[in-house]
Amino acid sequence: MFSTDLARWVPEVGWANALSTSGTNPAKSVENTSVPLIMVPNPPDRQWFRRRLLTWYRANGRDLPWRVTADPYHILVSEVMLQQTQVDRVLPKYHEWLGRYPTFEALASAEEADVVRTWYPLGYNIRPRRLQTIAREAVARFDGRLPDDEATLRSFKGIGAYTAGAVMSFAFGKRAAILDTNVARVLFRIFVGKGDIRAHAMKRHLWDVSRAVLPHRHVFDFNQGLMDFGATLCSARRPKCLICPMTSKCKAYPFNPEHEH
Repeated sequence: MFSTDLARWVPEVGWANALSTSGTNPAKSVENTSVPLIMVPNPPDRQWFRRRLLTWYRANGRDLPWRVTADPYHILVSEVMLQQTQVDRVLPKYHEWLGRYPTFEALASAEEADVVRTWYPLGYNIRPRRLQTIAREAVARFDGRLPDDEATLRSFKGIGAYTAGAVMSFAFGKRAAILDTNVARVLFRIFVGKGDIRAHAMKRHLWDVSRAVLPHRHVFDFNQGLMDFGATLCSARRPKCLICPMTSKCKAYPFNPEHEH
């Protein structure tokens, strides 16, 4: 079990962004009478987790087109498409979209009706409209580019904490934490084990954990690995615990779904 230091998904309007805080005191990250005090993992446990996750990802990571580009626009498109949509549905649309709107300028100048039609059948049609709003703002304010700092990225309507972290780490190589549904599930199971994963206080705590375990190097691989680990191994209903490299210290092992409520 871990020792402690004194103890994709949802759209950007969801909890993963609304509840992210900066400079949070870990000792107060879960302040709720229904949630026990939980602290971020200590340095040796962080290092253990980083090594195991990176080793697993380099052997098992998925080959996806947005992982072979550093173009901030391409990465933003992929992140918005992947909100509440499975990878296999996004892949063909990602290529079609970039063929039709290869740059922020092309998307910004397009007719909204055409943009929504091109998005079909991914659903949640607020997403292409938000993406076009971001494109128009990038053209108007930043000469068709995305800025590389969190505060400015989050000033765009439609870019919340998760998407800002994804763009910063995947496009700009910056040390930025992420937390979507898959990442939250992985961190909750390994470092917490029991409780209401949907509770606001727990979600704030999981942001603290994500920031704490983030390495100073190999951030791209680490964050991609977190997402792949949750999507393919530590899945919501049928986690593959028998082949998981984390079981020796996982606080949710053996898996019991009743512990996540």
